[in-house]
Amino acid sequence: MNRQSLSLLLFVLITLTGAFADEAKPASVLFQESFDDPKIGKRQWYDHTALRMAGGSKAGAGCIEYEWTDSSGTVAGSSAMRHLFEPTDEIFIRYYLKLSKSWGWSGRSYHPHLTHFMTTENTKWHGPAASHLTLYIEPVNGKLRLAAQDIQNKDTPHGLTQGPIKGGYNGQMFDSGDELFTDDAWHCIEAQFKLNTLDLKADKVNADGIVRGWFDDKLVIEHTDVILRSTDFPNMKFNQFLMAPYFGPGLLPHAQKLWIDEMVVSTKRIGPLESGAKAP
Repeated sequence: MNRQSLSLLLFVLITLTGAFADEAKPASVLFQESFDDPKIGKRQWYDHTALRMAGGSKAGAGCIEYEWTDSSGTVAGSSAMRHLFEPTDEIFIRYYLKLSKSWGWSGRSYHPHLTHFMTTENTKWHGPAASHLTLYIEPVNGKLRLAAQDIQNKDTPHGLTQGPIKGGYNGQMFDSGDELFTDDAWHCIEAQFKLNTLDLKADKVNADGIVRGWFDDKLVIEHTDVILRSTDFPNMKFNQFLMAPYFGPGLLPHAQKLWIDEMVVSTKRIGPLESGAKAP
């Protein structure tokens, strides 16, 4: 084989290898955290000076622990900080959640808030309550809840997309039909949010936004006709993640904890861990 033929053969092999590699690429992971080592504070997406690591994780060496010790609503063990990622109009999250034994719900129609996605329309440290768009993933009275809020839009030309303001806040709540959470057990929580499209020429929104939730790999929430943004913000995308578990003051029946492990944020669905496996 001459040199020219060999070069051509190598070019073909490299091209094919690249094609096969593209086909084999996993879901587009924006960031992930297994909470397995004390160096996670250096990743700088939360305050590691207050971080509380714990054993007994779903997989690997550790998980993150949040503890409420009194009725103030204050969480012991961590404080919230943002993680920024490449802007996207569709987002998925997967994490494992465990509630402490004899968990006590607040008795309110909300709380505890756990994880939030926010849009690029906010400043880096803004929110989350009064934002252009904040999405919540949380357990409420035994059910899985996905929710949206956009109170900062009240003075924009098209106003609120998430309903009227009540008591200073507004929002849509998307709950599972059944009570799902079991105390003292790990559960796989997944959520998908996709922004609705816009008809900019007609200055109208299309009711085609998506909100889906999975609980232990079972689809328990599905809405494909959601409006999450208006034409006031045609370039709106998600680019911020915030993990900030809290209750409102005076809502706790007793001291309790929750644990979070094996978190992945992606532009495609990740799914639960395989038995005995770790995050991708």
